[in-house]
Amino acid sequence: MAKSQEHIVVGMSGGVDSSVTAWLLKQQGYRVTGVFMKNWEDEEDEHCPARQDFLDVLDVADVIGMEIEAVNFSAEYKDRVFAHFLQEYQAGRTPNPDVLCNSEIKFRAFLDYALALGADKIATGHYAQLEKRAGRQVLLRAVDSGKDQSYFLHRLNQTQLENTLFPLGGMPKSEVRAIARQIGLPNAAKKDSTGICFIGERPFRDFLQRYLPIEPGMMRSPEGKEVGTHQGLMYYTIGQRQGLGIGGAGEAWFVADKDPGRNELIVVQGHDHPALYRMQLHAQDLSWVAGEPPDSLCGLSAKTRYRQTDAPCTMHCSESGGIELKFVTPQWAITPGQSAVLYQGDVCLGGGVIV
Repeated sequence: MAKSQEHIVVGMSGGVDSSVTAWLLKQQGYRVTGVFMKNWEDEEDEHCPARQDFLDVLDVADVIGMEIEAVNFSAEYKDRVFAHFLQEYQAGRTPNPDVLCNSEIKFRAFLDYALALGADKIATGHYAQLEKRAGRQVLLRAVDSGKDQSYFLHRLNQTQLENTLFPLGGMPKSEVRAIARQIGLPNAAKKDSTGICFIGERPFRDFLQRYLPIEPGMMRSPEGKEVGTHQGLMYYTIGQRQGLGIGGAGEAWFVADKDPGRNELIVVQGHDHPALYRMQLHAQDLSWVAGEPPDSLCGLSAKTRYRQTDAPCTMHCSESGGIELKFVTPQWAITPGQSAVLYQGDVCLGGGVIV
């Protein structure tokens, strides 16, 4: 099929990445339509910048010369992502809603919508690469290691990847910004979005209190010494330093563990306290990009959080259906609820949820 006949529907966020993605595809000769997804709806909420983002999308469309549609996935988001988000926090874990949003909304609800529009494929501004090997789609890290988003895409399956393009995966972010400036995009200097849209600029604890009740308890050292009180285990994450409110002399305090049975937060002094390090983890709810675990277990490495260099490890399947990862060197602040994502060189294999 000639590119001029192929219809690509681009997920438009109002940011520079999706905008340049749409422009690049149009320059390559594709027929391009932009779709703006509204994934959160709260009449009393002024913290999520969706309104301004949509206006930015319309301004970009005028420059590029493309049609824009808006679609509301708020109901799907609350059912498939937000409900899980609250359930995990209530259990004292720290989920990553961006991972679930990608697999359930951007590459499922949006993909289904785009295909119903007659799209041949969808495209997004994610920084990752795809390559066909032995009849399968292989998910690869982006060229720009500082922007690589394969970690957030590790739950995508072969069908989702077969119908997706990542035009920015082979480009550094600096080049994307330069293109945006050169073609006169109105959002060329717009800051990258950070955090979760439905929380926005408000304090995280204030947001959770709208949905989960405060359950105060004690903060203790590993030796059992009481050092303060907490407002609820769900408001804290492993490795957290800010907001503990523990006074006194000495090094800063960090969250090292949670004891849900006693509703106690275990805290330690010093970033390098031994209680903050683990040599292994267990992960469940596995998802493999190839549809099955890797044949070869040589040269594995894993990330236990996004902003982390992946560390060499070995993998063993457990009787419970999960995996055990053992690291060569101790890993700091491994956090239940976060994703452990496995790599083999530049190939993202998949992963699971740390338990």
